Amino acid sequence: MSLDQPLGRIVVLNGVPRSGKSSIVAAIQERFEGVWMNIGLDRFKAMTPDRFQPGIGLRPGGERPDLEPLVATLYRGLYESIAAHSRLGVNVAADVGHHDGYSTSLGILPACAVLLAGLPAWLIGVRCPIDVIMQRRIATWGVGYANDGSVPRPVRLFQELVHHPGIYDLEVDTSQLDPVGCADAISELVENGPPPGAFTMLSAMDVPRTPS
Repeated sequence: MSLDQPLGRIVVLNGVPRSGKSSIVAAIQERFEGVWMNIGLDRFKAMTPDRFQPGIGLRPGGERPDLEPLVATLYRGLYESIAAHSRLGVNVAADVGHHDGYSTSLGILPACAVLLAGLPAWLIGVRCPIDVIMQRRIATWGVGYANDGSVPRPVRLFQELVHHPGIYDLEVDTSQLDPVGCADAISELVENGPPPGAFTMLSAMDVPRTPS
């Protein structure tokens, strides 16, 4: 990177599956000035060999401790890639689903926040009520509630854990705003709001040792 090359901006969207993150990324790519690369969970998951699936998309519940060290490594790789693009002056919009509901605490989000030190990176919480999430799951995959009418445990756990500790530069609710409305709110923050601070605060949190 040349000395006069501006850093690319980074927008990371955190939320549960079907909360609308991918649609917001698409709106950012369409509406924001300049090149915005889509580097996120779905892209990394698609590159992962079948025998290591769901890889970076492992949901909370602690049912795959054999995969957890790989998940931690893949998340660091994701954020290293995001940081590399920013240092080259390329903007990045990334959708993720951070949680710490593994068989042991991995501290992935604080560890990844450290990798973005010195970069213009905003963390956006993408919220959506669980009843709307269930409607979208049924519409997309044809599966929803359990036989007894309850929300399946993995879905409920994700909804409970994904926004912990809840440190964001901005939160949007996709049951209230469409993807364009969310993208416009993010654009207003990036262009005219205060400097980002969520990742800086997260990077100061204690990070447990990742199991080898």
